[in-house]
This record gives sequence, C-alpha cells and structure tokens, in this order.
Amino acid sequence: MDKKIKLAAFLLLFAVLSLVFYQINVNYVVGAEEQSFSLFQFIGPVGAGFVSPLLAVFMVLGVEVVEKLLLNDFTFSAFSVARFFPMLAAAYYFGVVKKDKKFGIVLPILGMFLFWMHPIGMEAWGYALLWLIPIVATVFAEYHLFLKSLGATFQAHVVGSVAFLYTIGMPAEAWWALIPIVLVERAMFAAGISITYITFSSVLEFVAQMLKWNMGFLNEDGEYVPHAHHHRKEDD
Repeated sequence: MDKKIKLAAFLLLFAVLSLVFYQINVNYVVGAEEQSFSLFQFIGPVGAGFVSPLLAVFMVLGVEVVEKLLLNDFTFSAFSVARFFPMLAAAYYFGVVKKDKKFGIVLPILGMFLFWMHPIGMEAWGYALLWLIPIVATVFAEYHLFLKSLGATFQAHVVGSVAFLYTIGMPAEAWWALIPIVLVERAMFAAGISITYITFSSVLEFVAQMLKWNMGFLNEDGEYVPHAHHHRKEDD
C-alpha cells in the first residue's frame, strides 16, 4: 500500500481516537470549573512519536479546533484561545526531546520567569519551582518513556499555568495549595501518555506483522520502527 495512504489512515485513526478521548473528562481545572481536563491529555502528545513533530503539532491543533466546532464551543476569550497551546507544546516536546533537549529546558525556565514577573506569581513563587521537574526529566528522557511523558505533560502545564495566571488568575494561596495536586495529576497524565504510546506502538506493530507492512516511515526520525521491520533491516 502506498505510504501516503497508510499515513492518511494513521492520521484519521489518531484524529478519531483523539476526539473520543476528548469527550471523557478526568477532572476540572481549578479556578475555571467550566473548563476540564480530558483523556485527550493521554493521547495528544503521543502522535509525535509516530510522525514528524511539526505534523503532530498541526494534527493536534486540528483535533482541538474540530472538537470546539463540533461542540459549538469555539470562543475567543483570551483563556479559551490560550488553551490550544499547552497540548501543542507537549506534542512538540514528545517528538523532539530525544534528539534536541533545548525546548524541554528553555520553556520551563521561560515559564518560571514569566510566572515570577507577575505580582501574584511572585507571592506564589514556590509553584513555579515545579517546573524544575520537566528540566530534570528532559535530561534523562531518552532513557525512560515515563520521564519523556512526564516532561511532555509538564510542558503543557507550564504553558497552561502561565496563560491562566495572566488571563484569569487566582490568589497566591490557591497556587500554593495546588502544588500537591499538580504532582499527583501530572504523574497520572505521564502514566497515561506512556500507556497510550505503548498501546499504539503494539497495535501498529501487530498490523505491520499481520499485513507485512513497513510503517517505519511514519516518523521521519525513525523513532518508531515495527519489530518485524527492524529484523528485516538487521538481516540486510
């Protein structure tokens, strides 16, 4: 089968699953109860493990826009527009971190700086120290999928928190109280991302073996290479 057709089929499958995951809420965003996190947090970043990071970013953005249009929930408030960007950051990070760690280090540092520049953020200075976690995770991301996933979900957290601070805001006491909640929440999201990526890889490998398809082309950087195709390369 033509590579473009297989790629299109993968993108369609990813989009459909993402829209389904989008409908399953996990918990509400503290301070903005009309907004909520969904299982999209689990699947959004992993597309960049199979296709190029930039394609994954556009794919995630497309899913987010379609979801808002389908629910007639497309508003142009500052916070609603800003909510598109956290998952884009997570997806890009997931795709590039093994070969380029700059993004995963610079974004949290920039986030801390912007957080502390805000008067409330300065009062809640300890909250921004959470973003030392993705910096450490980035250093070791190439060795462990969970750390890579943890770094990805924290990139989203950096962007989302700074956007929330500057558009909606909360008292400093609320930011301090969120610290233990964030730790549990992001660990859960990282586990979900890891499980989703492993599941996707296993399914694609199964399909590749059953149909004798080479799907290694999906990621231009060659991160995803089905087991059967890997052995064929070794035999060559």
